Amino acid sequence: METKRGSEERSDLNVIYIVLDDVGYSALGCYGSEIETPHINSLARSGLRYNNFNVTPLCSPTRACLLTGRNCHSVGMGMIADVDWGPEYPNKRGRISDSAATLAEILKMNEMATFMVGKWHLVPGHEAASSGPFTNWPLSKGFDRCYGFLLAKTDQYEPDLIYDNHRVQKPGMPHYHLSEDLVNRSLEFLTDHISVTPDRPFFLYLAFGAQHEPHQVPKDYIEKYKGVYDIGWDQIRKERFNRQKEMGIVPPDTKLVERNPGIKAWDELTTKEKDLFIKFQQTYAGFLTHTDQQIGRVLDFLKSKNKLENTIIVLLSDNGGSQEGGWNGSINDAAYFNGIEENVDEMFEHIDEIGGPYSNANYPKGWAQSCNTPFKYYKQNTFFGGTHVPLIIQCPQHISDPGEIRSQFYHAIDITPTILDLLNIDAPKVFKGVKQLPLHGVSMLNTFTDPYAPSKRKTQYFEMLGHRAIWEDGWVAVTYHERGVPFAEDHWELYHVNQDFSQNDNLAEKFPKKLKELQLKWWEEAEKYNVLPLNDNPYTNRFDGLQEGRTMFTFYPGMAHLPTTAAPSINHSSYSITISIFRSDPSEEGVLLAHGSHSSGYTFYIKDNYLIYEYNYAGTVYKIQSSIQMPIGFSIVRFDFKAEGFIRGTGKLSINEDEAGALYMDPTLPFMISSEGLDIGRDRLTAVSANYPVKEFPFSGHIFKAVIELYDAQVKRKILKKRKRDSIHIRINGKNFWG
Repeated sequence: METKRGSEERSDLNVIYIVLDDVGYSALGCYGSEIETPHINSLARSGLRYNNFNVTPLCSPTRACLLTGRNCHSVGMGMIADVDWGPEYPNKRGRISDSAATLAEILKMNEMATFMVGKWHLVPGHEAASSGPFTNWPLSKGFDRCYGFLLAKTDQYEPDLIYDNHRVQKPGMPHYHLSEDLVNRSLEFLTDHISVTPDRPFFLYLAFGAQHEPHQVPKDYIEKYKGVYDIGWDQIRKERFNRQKEMGIVPPDTKLVERNPGIKAWDELTTKEKDLFIKFQQTYAGFLTHTDQQIGRVLDFLKSKNKLENTIIVLLSDNGGSQEGGWNGSINDAAYFNGIEENVDEMFEHIDEIGGPYSNANYPKGWAQSCNTPFKYYKQNTFFGGTHVPLIIQCPQHISDPGEIRSQFYHAIDITPTILDLLNIDAPKVFKGVKQLPLHGVSMLNTFTDPYAPSKRKTQYFEMLGHRAIWEDGWVAVTYHERGVPFAEDHWELYHVNQDFSQNDNLAEKFPKKLKELQLKWWEEAEKYNVLPLNDNPYTNRFDGLQEGRTMFTFYPGMAHLPTTAAPSINHSSYSITISIFRSDPSEEGVLLAHGSHSSGYTFYIKDNYLIYEYNYAGTVYKIQSSIQMPIGFSIVRFDFKAEGFIRGTGKLSINEDEAGALYMDPTLPFMISSEGLDIGRDRLTAVSANYPVKEFPFSGHIFKAVIELYDAQVKRKILKKRKRDSIHIRINGKNFWG
């Protein structure tokens, strides 16, 4: 299939996309931050900074836009990829439609080498298992090689890694960190390529896990920012804003918006709150500086191999700063996703662990808004705090005035059309026998040489979990949607962002006709790009498990780590775990089955000749140790949980059908067992229990099989589905959820 333009010669330019995660508009040094990002700043000096660039306010949708040049809902990625919302929501299937070939697929057809390293997050969660199917893994979406992780996030010290189409353990290097590993692999792929095929151009898609939580980085990087954040988030926002004006990265008449609702003034915080929150922000800053150093390694490599001058580099963030740390920040990633607000006093006891391997740190909302200076709100929201991000493009052969700022409005869907324009390649109309959607994006290439070129983009809609917005010719209509409130009752705001860069002055009352015009336009765009039907419930289908209707799961020793998105969902169900084993002597012990991490989960193991079950409720541990010792020889061990309410019940241990202990468990986790997965015969990655004597604590006896059975799951699912349909309000640990 011919996709080259007529007789034009194909460009010999290489392409690198560098995607940062949860990096708000002001986080980089070249966008006004005090955080040291010298290598990213060097890209800005030799390229262009865009100050009016937008993405979707969530990870997977932006990545789908970026790689396809189409709007996320149109290609089936209107939400994070982890959950396939089913055929009733074709805009949220968790995979890129075959009607939208990725940039990698197009470039591969045009004889370019293609490499993907880092975060993918474009595969439904149940397909992230090592058994596949692999049709939505990177190698099936146009990449020759890949190395990284499949889902939203992973631990920076103990990542769940894939290499091409299989899972691998992390390299056994001292002082391991994922960002360093990702760059090591990138340079390995590029070295192999240019050593043997130096004249063949390449595409590298390098998507860091940084700055997504967990914020984890060596202590030296955290200490580098000691004292910097003692002045607090209010002052940091002001200082960043002033630098942004000095740099020209915001217009001179821009106003700094007020604190977001619910954020306290820094001076109102207690000393303990300040100390804890400072440590969170030091960690984020150190993490970003560490990431910048890894980007520097890529740039140094390109320079040393004489590839920098003919390589297009695009650096951006997938969305704004994240609100997922809550009001107080977080050291436990299970807390946010289970509606648990972490206590400052309890977190303070672990302040020295923040940034290290035993803390899944995320900063509080006050720092998230600072990250998004000068805007309001955060990731997930369709105000500029969620969508307005840094974009730097370096292209020495085409940029006439490096170091300048461009102010045309563009969107993530416009990047790939720009690259195709630069490379003299047309997107195919049919790919592998499938008719292709037209590109929704437009080329930004004219901005490379003309700072005053009008934007070719005239309209762009936004939608995320019911939050909605539309930009058209310098006006924005936007609504912050309260979950459970009918969409027709949403309160819309209006901003003339060509004159009010930060969305500070709501003009809805002054220009009601303009607001109505934009609202109607939003519905037109929503119909055009498959945004409908709307749904504001992020937990849709999470209760259903990822094997609809299946109630029994049999696992065998030697199985690869099973991601949590593909593991049995035991929430809201009575269940049993039955494991048949053989032990030749009393010293044989270890983990039989474990699902989770140090933050949350459950583990079933033998230690000191006793059978033990532990359930980690976001730091609170329920433990049952058998009242009798384990016999030698063949045994069947079992844990039964009888649900006795929405998030409570009784657990019982038995050995060869003899009851060996019981415990009432209230509460249990309502939504997510863990962000880490399930293992048989060992506890890979981070340990659920602090009581293991060795890493992974592999079982030294023999496991025949492990069977997990869900008993009343269908009843529970029907109840929860009814709650979803009827929008019944439930409240857990002080947080509101809508079913």
